[in-house]
Amino acid sequence: MQTPSHSTAFGARAPGRRRFLLASLLASAGLFAAPSHAQAQPATDAAPRGTAIVIGGALKVDNDAVWKRIVEEAGGPGARFAVFATAAANPARSAQQIVDALQRHGALAEPIPVAPRLAGSDVAAAVRDPALLAKVAAAQGVFFSGGAQELIVDSLQPGGQPTPMLEAIWSLYRRGGVVAGTSAGAAIMSSTMFRDAQDSLKVLKGQMRRGQELDRGLGFVGPKLFVDQHFLKRGRIGRLLPLMQAEGYQLGLGVEENSAAIVKGEEIEVIGARGVLLVDLSQASHDARLPAFNIRRARLSYLERGDRHHLGSGESTPSAAKRAGLRIDPRAPDFKPFFKNQPFYMDMLGDNTIALAMAQLIDSPHQELLGLAFDGGDRPGTAPSDLGFEFRLHKGPDSLAWFTGALGGEDYSVFRLYLDVQPVQIQRPLYRAMTPAP
Repeated sequence: MQTPSHSTAFGARAPGRRRFLLASLLASAGLFAAPSHAQAQPATDAAPRGTAIVIGGALKVDNDAVWKRIVEEAGGPGARFAVFATAAANPARSAQQIVDALQRHGALAEPIPVAPRLAGSDVAAAVRDPALLAKVAAAQGVFFSGGAQELIVDSLQPGGQPTPMLEAIWSLYRRGGVVAGTSAGAAIMSSTMFRDAQDSLKVLKGQMRRGQELDRGLGFVGPKLFVDQHFLKRGRIGRLLPLMQAEGYQLGLGVEENSAAIVKGEEIEVIGARGVLLVDLSQASHDARLPAFNIRRARLSYLERGDRHHLGSGESTPSAAKRAGLRIDPRAPDFKPFFKNQPFYMDMLGDNTIALAMAQLIDSPHQELLGLAFDGGDRPGTAPSDLGFEFRLHKGPDSLAWFTGALGGEDYSVFRLYLDVQPVQIQRPLYRAMTPAP
C-alpha cells in the first residue's frame, strides 16, 4: 500500500494484600483452611478479578511494550511470577526464556514444573505439591507459555475438575494478580477454547467436536468473551465466527501475533506490535434453512496498539496517536477516499486479509467488498470440496476509522464494519488455461 496522501503527520500492594498472602501461603501448606474467596471459582462469580493479559503468540523477546507492561500490572520491579511452560514441547527451555524476559524487566520469576513433557515430571503429584502451591500463593503473576493448550487444561483441570494448583492460580487472580499467556496460554483464557483446530476452513465447514476441536478453557476473561490467538496471521476469522455462533458468544477477541490485549475490569487495552479484531454478534442473525454455516451483520472492529474498548458501554476509543492523525468518516461531506479500486479477495482466510480488507473498504468510496474462502485442493490425499463461503464486508451507519503514519507504518483503526458470510458452491475448475488461437 502507498501511504495515503491525507496522512498527518514484590508486587502490587493493595490494602489487605499482605494478610491475604499470608493466609494463602499457610493454606497452601495445609496449616489451615484459606477463606472461601481464595479458592478457585467459576468465571461467573462476581468476586473482584485481577488482570488477564492475552498475548496472540510469537511474542518477541525484544517487545518491551508487552514484557514491561506485564511486570507493571503485577506491581512493578520485584513482582513475583510463577511461570508455567505446561504447554511447551521443551518446557525447561521455554520456561527459562520467559523467566529471563520477565527478569530483564525487573520481575522475580521462577518456573513451576507442571508439564507433561518435562523429563521426570509427575504432573498429578506436582499440582498437589504444597511447596509448589506456596510458590504460586506468594506470586503476584502467572505466565503461561505457548505450545499445546490441551496440555494446560488436561494438567490443571482434568475432566473439567480444578486441581489445587488451578485453585491457587485463581486465588492469585481473585486477589488482584496478573494471569498472562501467549499462544496456547492465551487460548485457555476464555471458558471455551479451541483444543486442536489448526484448519480454520474445516471449522467453517462444521467440524467442531468437543474433546477434539473444542474443549473447556480456564475462563479468566469471564463467560461472555471468547478469545483466539495468532489471529490475523492465520486467518482465524474462519473458525472464530462458527464457534461464537454455536456457543452463544456475542463478543469475540482475536489477538494478533506479538500483540496483547489487557483485559481489566470492563476495559480492553491493546499493546504491542499490531492489534486485535473485536467481533460483536449482538445484532447478528443466520438462516437455519441453509445447509452450512452462515451469518449476517457480524460487527467487526480492528483495534491497534493504544486503542481501548469498554465492555460495558461497547464504545471503542482510538489511541492518542490516531486521534492526532486523520479521522475517516465515510458519511462526511468532505470525505476524500484514498483507495479507488474495489478488490475481490480470493482467500479471506489468508495472512492479514481481513484487516487489509477492512482498511481498504473504510477508506474507499465503495459500500462493500467481497471475497471467498474455499478449498483449493492443496491438501494431500483429499479431494477438493465444492463448498465455499462468500464474505461480504460492508459499511454501516456507524462505521468509522482513524489513520496515522506517525508510528512508522500505515496504521488504521477501523470501528464497526459489518460482515455477512454465506455458503456458495465452487465451480471446478475455477479457471482454465487459455489456448493459442488457431
